[in-house]
Amino acid sequence: MNKGSVIISAPWSGSGKTTISMGIMAALRDAGLAVQPFKTGPDFIDPQYHRKITGRTSRNLDCWMMKPDGVLKTYARGCAGADICVVEGAMGLMDGIGKGGIRGSTAEVAKLLGIPVILVIDARGMAGSAAAVIKGFEDIDPDVKIDGVIFNRVGSERHAAMLKAAVKRHCGAKVIGAVPREDGLEIPSRHLGLTTDLDGILTRKYIRKLKETIKKHIDMDALLKIASKAEKSMPPKASGNTEIKSEAGRPAAGPPASALAVAMDEAFCFYYQDNLETLESLGIEIVPFSPLKDGGLPENISGIYFGGGYPEMYARGLSLNDFVKRDVIDAARRRLPIYAECGGLMYLSEGITDMEGVFHPMAGLIPAKTKMLHRRKVLGYREVTVTGNTLFPKGSAARGHEFHYSELGPVGRGIRRVYKLKNAFGEEAVEGYAAGNLLASYVHLHFLSNRKFAENFADKIKQVKIPFRRV
Repeated sequence: MNKGSVIISAPWSGSGKTTISMGIMAALRDAGLAVQPFKTGPDFIDPQYHRKITGRTSRNLDCWMMKPDGVLKTYARGCAGADICVVEGAMGLMDGIGKGGIRGSTAEVAKLLGIPVILVIDARGMAGSAAAVIKGFEDIDPDVKIDGVIFNRVGSERHAAMLKAAVKRHCGAKVIGAVPREDGLEIPSRHLGLTTDLDGILTRKYIRKLKETIKKHIDMDALLKIASKAEKSMPPKASGNTEIKSEAGRPAAGPPASALAVAMDEAFCFYYQDNLETLESLGIEIVPFSPLKDGGLPENISGIYFGGGYPEMYARGLSLNDFVKRDVIDAARRRLPIYAECGGLMYLSEGITDMEGVFHPMAGLIPAKTKMLHRRKVLGYREVTVTGNTLFPKGSAARGHEFHYSELGPVGRGIRRVYKLKNAFGEEAVEGYAAGNLLASYVHLHFLSNRKFAENFADKIKQVKIPFRRV
């Protein structure tokens, strides 16, 4: 029986909601439930953790980037075959884009889908004040249902009792858990956020410890009762499910028309699942490959897609793999469509200067060098309008996100700028680096914001008459 959905959110970043969310997912799966994970916002890293914990592909839900219709479709597709859905929020519950609004926030997703919220509160250094925080969230928007509270990093049983008494006296939400401070459960961070699952953080030992901590300190029956309040908003169960069939995601229906090589390894792991599945729905076969480890590109492909990730962390290995670099250069010479985002842009540049100042030569298809910075260069949502002929339709607009610690140096001849960017505050810039059938950018686009982008890309792939083969 479908047991509903729940959103795990927090008042602010750093409250421990990722760790708590993973533990809840693990505990529910241990109870024999098929758990479908989601992540609000544009983040790539947390969905990798969710996938490792649940065995199901985690999907992003972002009302600004995907638009509400895209969120509804992705939610319905993800729910198919699941017993319960767990949505991990981004940042604070009410944190959206622009000037203090909730557009793009977890709260907007909660309202759109009618899912109850459980707040994770970092209880360090507070007692009765916690009730004021929770009461504020309950009152600021009554349409966002705050049904539960989990206190995290609780100092003692006495501390927990004080917190619970304050909430019972002043708030409508029910305290369903008090998780103590415990070493070894926090996930270490790096410059783009948390470390990825590909770093081997989520070992069996870690997951077991996390799961047992959650089961001991959170009332899972109370959590299921809260989740059941969303049951009416759950899409009907579809035949089949969306469990992982391959590294690329759900297989396409029917025979694929053309094959797209997609870089997937420790260095390149940032992809929106909807992007891959949209391409598959258009008859494109997703063929994963590793620029770090493989002896070349897959054969019989008609295009290449480089997502984002951490190429700077694996720059030496990427630089030393001349086999893949030569094939990529050859594919560009044969005018195969090549699309790259962020880390992919860095790989296609002349090279990367890492945090230690060491330069690592890369593919060199973009005549510019990439340099890592010790401070964040850019963070935020972007709306992209295509201003020139390229892989995407000229004059069309799509939405995405940009987040990086690197910068691209002066670009040489032969490269056109084909993007006009607009951020959440209306500020504009020029970006998008195109040459022939190559297009690269720092922006991670979401194809559900404008399906024409995927359709145009798929058409370009299908137009390749002679697929890539190594000579």
